[in-house]
Amino acid sequence: MAARSTQRSETMARGPDGSGGGAGFSLADQLFNDQTLGDLAAEYARLDGFDPERFLDTCLPGLAGRGLLERLDWIADCIEAQLPRGFPAMAEALEAAMPAPLDPTREDDDFGRFIHAVPGILAVRHGLEEHQDRALDLLHRATQRFSMEFYIRPFLNRWPEETLARLDDWVRDDNYHVRRLVSEGTRPRLPWARNITLAPEVPLRFLDALHADPTRYVTRSVANHMNDLSKIMPERVLAHLERWRAAGAQNAAELDWMIRHALRTAVKRGERGALDFLGFRAGAVRARLALSPETPRIGEALEIAVTLEAEEAMPVMVDYRLRFARPSGEAEKVFKLRSARLAPGVPVTLRKVHRLKADASTFRLHAGAHRVTVQVNGQDVAQAGFMLQPPLGG
Repeated sequence: MAARSTQRSETMARGPDGSGGGAGFSLADQLFNDQTLGDLAAEYARLDGFDPERFLDTCLPGLAGRGLLERLDWIADCIEAQLPRGFPAMAEALEAAMPAPLDPTREDDDFGRFIHAVPGILAVRHGLEEHQDRALDLLHRATQRFSMEFYIRPFLNRWPEETLARLDDWVRDDNYHVRRLVSEGTRPRLPWARNITLAPEVPLRFLDALHADPTRYVTRSVANHMNDLSKIMPERVLAHLERWRAAGAQNAAELDWMIRHALRTAVKRGERGALDFLGFRAGAVRARLALSPETPRIGEALEIAVTLEAEEAMPVMVDYRLRFARPSGEAEKVFKLRSARLAPGVPVTLRKVHRLKADASTFRLHAGAHRVTVQVNGQDVAQAGFMLQPPLGG
């Protein structure tokens, strides 16, 4: 195969399109280019009758104008064109072309390469209806190279009992990527993935087993899954976390991290049950809030200084809400300040520099009246306003 130039190195990042992280930067180009498709072609060249040059000559020109997920489907089209027609033979070829499994000695940050999503796409495309058992075997092997979290979900929808039975086995698999798939693939709100019809409480039996996993890659997925569930069934999530705490099956420090991660959205919403569970109880806290400058410009920074004092010792989790002006009305966003521990009668001042960015990723700032509200352990304790000015030259 002729040598091909490297356009960009591949890094691990996730997103549904090719927009990437800034002007002139394409994540889709970073993940799918001469080098990465050349690597894929070399893997499939091990198959009898597979022509890597034909694959590259067809596939590379077709990348232009397609987003990330569209490119994955296109790459699968180009691979499929040179594979056996029947799914059992196709699955054997896909397995024969797979690279070595991801390093089983690692415990985190080893998601795999997007080019290795092809077996999952073809498993759904050709194995879902008539070859579900063989397709699930393929997903089991493929997820040890690249997470099959998107591709297990159609099987959960089409064959729920049969697929859940597989997951009951996979929750004890020796490979931690397989165990993670059980949690990640059954999340009710997996980003960018299709919805599943599975009742959200069904996977709790898997999380009960996986919460004690020795790898952070798995426990992060479990915590993210519980965070999803906290938006649907908050009381049940707290009950399960209490059971895990009482069981003592997980390392205490790791479980504490998992609990904080699982309840992060509930805490952000100021839910009393989650805050109490974490030890941030409601109490009498006096607060003074100062903002500087009083009339910042878009693009500048606002210093937030809050002084807290309590009559009794207590841990505090301090957040602040920014209420900002919009052409269609006001809106609000919550930000973390920090956690601290108050001693009786001893004032503590916490500071945060908030950048009033003109290009904030989740909302756009407009000149006008804004307000900061400080929240301690879920209770509003102080607020102050400021007048945001247009940027210089704006």
